[in-house]
Amino acid sequence: MGTACCGPAFCAPGCGLWPTLAMSRFVSELQSPGKRWLVAGLGNPGLPGTRHSVGLAVLGQLARRLGVAESWVRDSSCAADLALAPLGDAQLVLLRPRMNAGRSVARAAELFGLTAEEVYLVHDELDKPLGKLALKLGGSARGHNGVRSCISCLNSSVSNAKAAVGIGRPVHPGTVEGHVLGYFSPEEQELLPPLLESATDLLLDHIQNRSQAPSPGP
Repeated sequence: MGTACCGPAFCAPGCGLWPTLAMSRFVSELQSPGKRWLVAGLGNPGLPGTRHSVGLAVLGQLARRLGVAESWVRDSSCAADLALAPLGDAQLVLLRPRMNAGRSVARAAELFGLTAEEVYLVHDELDKPLGKLALKLGGSARGHNGVRSCISCLNSSVSNAKAAVGIGRPVHPGTVEGHVLGYFSPEEQELLPPLLESATDLLLDHIQNRSQAPSPGP
């Protein structure tokens, strides 16, 4: 995915960004007094099952865990698939970008009234071995084009949460692209189910803890 972000991350009134009927229904359903979070799975929707799309695989597992795996809605206004899920008193907007990740994430955040601090990016990480998970607030893109695009379009380099799923770095630098865009080996595929479960647990625990934390004072 490219790193460029066309247009402002959060459009001003009258900029021509209007939600579709599907998005309007989603926004109207967000009535809970609890906190709201956007969780975006990064990857290539045209290459499911590849290492680069492991973030999308985690998002799919998250949707299954929350009982919304059959509730995805295609929305053209943010070029993504969306699903809405409750999590206690909080609400999650699950997002699968279909084109430029940064534009999709920023447009969805704007439409749902979310700040960069309320966005989670789930992505693959070359510099962590397969099975290694990490979740942190802020930080750089570490060479990931999709994350870099989101940081640019959200106008925030340190605020959003990043959940990294290790895919391992190949020994030879010339094979990195093929490794990232390639499919998991049979041996690696055996590790995926528990890895997706662990990543889902990590996300849900983190979001629930932040949802229950007292809001900062003025």
